[in-house]
This record gives sequence, C-alpha cells and structure tokens, in this order.
Amino acid sequence: MLENVRIVMVETTHPGNVGAAARAMKTMGFSDLRLVKPQGYPNVEATARASGAGDVLEAAQVCDSLDEALEGATLVIGTSARQRRIPWPCLTPRQLAAQLSHEPEETRIAVLFGREDRGLTNDELRRCNLHVSVPANPDYGVLNVASAVQLICYELRLALLGEDFDLKEARSRREAMPLPEMFWDEPLATNEAVAGFLDHLETVMEQSGFLNPEQPGQVMTRMRRLFMRARPDKMEMSILRGVLVALEKKMKEGGNP
Repeated sequence: MLENVRIVMVETTHPGNVGAAARAMKTMGFSDLRLVKPQGYPNVEATARASGAGDVLEAAQVCDSLDEALEGATLVIGTSARQRRIPWPCLTPRQLAAQLSHEPEETRIAVLFGREDRGLTNDELRRCNLHVSVPANPDYGVLNVASAVQLICYELRLALLGEDFDLKEARSRREAMPLPEMFWDEPLATNEAVAGFLDHLETVMEQSGFLNPEQPGQVMTRMRRLFMRARPDKMEMSILRGVLVALEKKMKEGGNP
C-alpha cells in the first residue's frame, strides 16, 4: 500500500528541502516523489541533504503543473496551517491515519505540501478531498516542509501497515463490521476527472445565467468542497457529465432546461 502514496511538493524554493524530504520518505518506506516547478533543482545540495536517499531523488518526477502531479490520484490530501474563509474537512495527522485505515487498498493517495513561505494556495487546496493540519504551538506553529513530510509519512506508515495498536484494533473492528465503501461497485473517480467535471459545471452554470462570472461569490468554492468531500465514483461522474451535456444541448436548442 505504501507504493500507492505519492508525496507532491509544490514550487519548493530551497533544493535542500527536497533532499531532506526524500530522506524522510525513504526512512518511512515511501518512494514516489513528485515536484511541481521546483526552483533551483536538481542541485548538489538536494543530493547532499538526501543522505542515502539518492534513489528517491533520481526517481522523482518533475512536473510542469499540479494536474500532472495528481494524475490518477483518487484521494488528495492537502497540508495547511492556515484557517480558510470557508472551512473544509480538516484532520490532525493522527485522525488522518485513522481515516485511511478505512480506505480500500487500491486507493491512490497524493499528499500535497506547499511552498516554504506561504504553503498551498486556496485554488490548490480546493483540489483536495481532505486537509490535514499539525496541531502545533499556537504561538509558533512554523514547521519546516521536510519536517512536515517526515511527520505525515510516519502517520501514513502506521495507518497503512497497521503498526500501531490502536489502528490494528480499528482495523479489526472494521473487518468484523465491514464499511460500505469496502464493497463499492465502481472505482473512485480520479482527481482530474472531478476537476474536469467542476470546470464543466461552472461553464454550464454561467451559460444558464445562474452564476454571474463578474460576481461569482463563493458559489464554486462551495460546490468544489461538496464534490471533493463526496468523492464520487467513475459511474457517478459519467452520469453527472451526461446531465451537463444534455443541459448544454437543450440550451443551444433554445428549449427550457
């Protein structure tokens, strides 16, 4: 299951942090590192800070966009230390571990880490199904990005390999009373499929006159939160896209959708 987890670092500015993150990943048994527009990379400092995890660096994928880094992911987790105007489901690392103990083994997980100075943008966080935040000292909650990678990878390892007593107990309870998602009839839609649907939905909402592009307010933010939280499957996505196509056709014909 560790192979189904990717660590995505977005626009890192210090190559040393990339190397330190690679070392943190390898220590916990993870190897899939994806870098979105890293600055000053590759760099000898990254290799030096990796300290024996050079294989993780060599295999790292450098991506031109977040879409590329998230391709194929079915559960996207964003790390954030800031409170947002519109709240999203936010877990501590330990709560995240418990949540993942209920995930099907084929779930493809991407964990996003933002820039050293300002983290992830609101738009990037809207691409996530869940947010995770470390309950740090409220007077000084600054956490180095590589340290954050280490902490999250540790909790993920406990969750996915069941190396913690409480999580083992949680898993045994799950096996005794299986959760519905364990027998889901369709695979989950990928992150890019949901993102494509949401872009399509926004277009149709504007075409219908429901959404004013000049004054959109928080409508699409709330719609994104709804569908990212719901985590629809492939068939549900196909149905929803079909509905939008039918509405577009009806509007072009001048009918009443």
